[in-house]
Amino acid sequence: MILKVCTSLLLLFLANSVWTRTVRQVYGDLDPDHWSHYTSECPQECFCPPSFPNALYCDNKQLKEIPAIPARIWYLYLQNNLIETVSEKPFVNATHLRWINLNRNKITNNGIESGVLSKLKRLLYLFLEDNELEEVPAPLPVGLEQLRLARNKISRIPEGVFSNLENLTMLDLHQNSLLDSALQSDTFQGLNNLMQLNIAKNSLKKMPLSIPANTLQLFLDNNSIEVIPENYFSTIPKVTFLRLNYNKLSDDGIPPNGFNVSSILDLQLSHNQLTKIPPINAHLEHLHLDHNKIKSVNGTQICPVSIALEEDYGYYGNIPRLRYLRLDGNEIQPPIPLDIMICFRLLQAVVI
Repeated sequence: MILKVCTSLLLLFLANSVWTRTVRQVYGDLDPDHWSHYTSECPQECFCPPSFPNALYCDNKQLKEIPAIPARIWYLYLQNNLIETVSEKPFVNATHLRWINLNRNKITNNGIESGVLSKLKRLLYLFLEDNELEEVPAPLPVGLEQLRLARNKISRIPEGVFSNLENLTMLDLHQNSLLDSALQSDTFQGLNNLMQLNIAKNSLKKMPLSIPANTLQLFLDNNSIEVIPENYFSTIPKVTFLRLNYNKLSDDGIPPNGFNVSSILDLQLSHNQLTKIPPINAHLEHLHLDHNKIKSVNGTQICPVSIALEEDYGYYGNIPRLRYLRLDGNEIQPPIPLDIMICFRLLQAVVI
């Protein structure tokens, strides 16, 4: 019994030593005077972790206003509150902010004081999802790299709002109220380094105009798009991931080689009105065509290269790179035609 008690005490002592050492490692570098200073200037509604002195956590606090932000803060978390206004006063000393999360509040455009965002010169990430915005706020900080505005009520994009955002790489506008008229030929002008554009779940009937040339990922799911213009993708030669699920695309709405684009590696056309597989490029790796009206599949017809040539060149030639093919939810009956397997030799999964 004594042995068990001693053993337990020893284990408790060792565990306590490890915990103490870990805490010392985390807090050991903090000067006690600095720690006290961090605590004293921390807004009482928020949490200032001593181990992360550049962050301020004010999320889930039922706040109606933004508290005064200390000068040292880089990362500001204000999501899940009841904030209606964004004024200049709380940010007077916050000249080093890199990241602001204001998701899930009650912010309107009228609630954003004029020029308050553009004065945050070092801001890189701005999250304003799940608010009550009716247009893209302007002006914006010129150094922004990510702008997330999903799930608002945005129906208008002010002219020139993106013209100076040369560093922006990601723009998320999905699940808003954008019509075709909101996307003019110069709407995205200036976004020279944009890589991801998400306009899914809006009310578009046409493909948007003048997508930035460097765009890699274009998400247009859940709109009402019926037609792909001829040579549409020639102006975005780097597009790699293209999502057009849940639209109204039919065979007549797609040009003969509309999706025969060498840059596209992942093409998603699920839940449309296609009756046949459109021509694809040999570089395509993932193709989603589930829940259309396709009745049959002819491997010889859809093969992007001649099967005879493929036989001649074998794995050293330009064989199709398709690895994943989804065809479920159509009217296709198994088995998979043999010529599909002959053409697409790299296929790893076929869902039918």
